[in-house]
Amino acid sequence: MRAVNQDLFQKENVQKAVLTLVLPTIISQLIAVVYSMSDSFWIGQLNSPEQLAAVTLCIPAFLFTLGISNIFGIGGSSLIARCLGTKKYQKAKSTCAFCMWTSIVCALIYAIVFYFFSQPILHFIGATEDTYLYSAEYSFWAVVWGSIPATLSGLWGHLVRSEGYAKQASFGMILGLVLNMILDPIFIFMLHLEIVGAAVATTLSMTIGCVYFVWFIKTRPSQSVLTLHPKYYQAGNHIASEVLLVGFPSTLMTMMALISNVVLNVLTAGYSTFAIAGMGIAKRLDMIIFAISNGIGQGVLPLISYNYAAKNFARMRSAIKITFVYSLVLSVLTTLYLYFGADWTTRLFIEEPTTVSYGREFLRIICLTCPCVSLTLIMMTIFQAAGKKVQPVILSIVRKGGLDIPLMFGLNAWMGVMGLAWAIPVEDVLAMFIAIWLFIPFWRKLKTK
Repeated sequence: MRAVNQDLFQKENVQKAVLTLVLPTIISQLIAVVYSMSDSFWIGQLNSPEQLAAVTLCIPAFLFTLGISNIFGIGGSSLIARCLGTKKYQKAKSTCAFCMWTSIVCALIYAIVFYFFSQPILHFIGATEDTYLYSAEYSFWAVVWGSIPATLSGLWGHLVRSEGYAKQASFGMILGLVLNMILDPIFIFMLHLEIVGAAVATTLSMTIGCVYFVWFIKTRPSQSVLTLHPKYYQAGNHIASEVLLVGFPSTLMTMMALISNVVLNVLTAGYSTFAIAGMGIAKRLDMIIFAISNGIGQGVLPLISYNYAAKNFARMRSAIKITFVYSLVLSVLTTLYLYFGADWTTRLFIEEPTTVSYGREFLRIICLTCPCVSLTLIMMTIFQAAGKKVQPVILSIVRKGGLDIPLMFGLNAWMGVMGLAWAIPVEDVLAMFIAIWLFIPFWRKLKTK
């Protein structure tokens, strides 16, 4: 690893080091939200609630690729950073190779399974007679053909960042995102492909982003631990177990979010296509806070991991305190923006009045607990950075699936469709208190070191 990156982890002013790592990551995550909204925005211009609902229904299928990239990306970046902190460079290199090649195999298997079982999968996640054909067309190009590019673009973002290349990791993500926003209107309107065009644009842009990462890794100096070569592949030496155990909570959270989305889609679809389209808009806009918190967490993770392994606990504590402050301030500002701008922001996606009404009300409810989400995600990231296994698993389960699914059924029976929206902020508050309960003993121990 280059000395400049070691200085960033070891010697740079903590506040400056945190900003250097998190700002590019926050920007790339926010653009990723815009990226995910791009398909919804341009398809919404067709003023077709059925096609807009189909994109929403395909979110869980696409989330699975995120789960693959997270288990190897977050688990791998944490282990690589800790290896760098203890000067185990060869193990770090083997970790990089293990994460890349294993994730490719997993993504390929997922694409094949989805291709042969797409019909029952789509019906299971909420596709109806009105939306099935659109969902099948979108998922074929975005999920089947896009599984490997989607997995690798997320994975390489994590691994490149683990060596301190935050700006380059963010550029690779941003490249694909910007291309998608440019290609969407071309494929949807100019080529008259509508929802198929949105899916093709997504897959093509992610593929180009992957090409950038391949070029970047291939041009690294020989002392870099980033590698594409399969000769460094190694699952032993506790590499596989460390990567999987640390990365598993993030993937578990993604899988629980997938299940949660399926339940939400099925229950919302029981009301109307307009309701599910409105919920889709609200959920995508609410992803802004997830993007900010995720960007802060992913950005600072290598810094915390490195100093935890190097036993520089004072520097680690300073980084954690600064991270909490940034996260809280940004989440409060995001809540204010989403609540007061709910109406005009929803109208950016579609002008159909019933869909706008649903989206506006859903968004105002869901955004109320953005600060709670932010604090929970940051605490979970700190546990992962320190290589902890139990606490992240608990938070993954309670944050998505463990609490919100029972709340959806209960509040839906009590309040109707608005109860589905209220289940989300209630769950966020409960999850935050559980996170604080788990974090306090960890922090007390850290203060004694």
